[in-house]
Amino acid sequence: MSEGALAVTVRVAAESDLAAIHAIESASFGDPWSLEGFRDLLDHPRAKLEVAIDADGTLLGYAVAWYVADESEIANIAVAPAARRRGVGALLLDRILRAAAEFGAKTVFLEVRESNEEARKLYEAREFEIAGRRLKYYSKPEEDALIMRRKL
Repeated sequence: MSEGALAVTVRVAAESDLAAIHAIESASFGDPWSLEGFRDLLDHPRAKLEVAIDADGTLLGYAVAWYVADESEIANIAVAPAARRRGVGALLLDRILRAAAEFGAKTVFLEVRESNEEARKLYEAREFEIAGRRLKYYSKPEEDALIMRRKL
């Protein structure tokens, strides 16, 4: 992959994407979700699992969001290591925010590791604000989560 921006398409995930999603998950998080956990999202009526694909069909990243009443929670966004810092995460986040608005959500929440400055900058650029803290929320390594919120 060359440096710079990528030609990327975002679409709803399919069963055939799950192995690549799980590989990105495992490369991104110390305590990854199971493959079965992602499979369960495919038919969940209040969940959205979206993937970013390049022009060659390579899965570059994914996002998971839940929609309940007038709220949405971004449960997970991850980008393949080779595709990071090229706008894929921002594209996925923007897609999830649009979907939340279309669903009728008034507020979107997420948790982020306190030390994940790159993700925090992205969220802050999209008008998320720190709304609280969950002590020792993350494991491997143990760390607090910042709860971030954006009004739509």
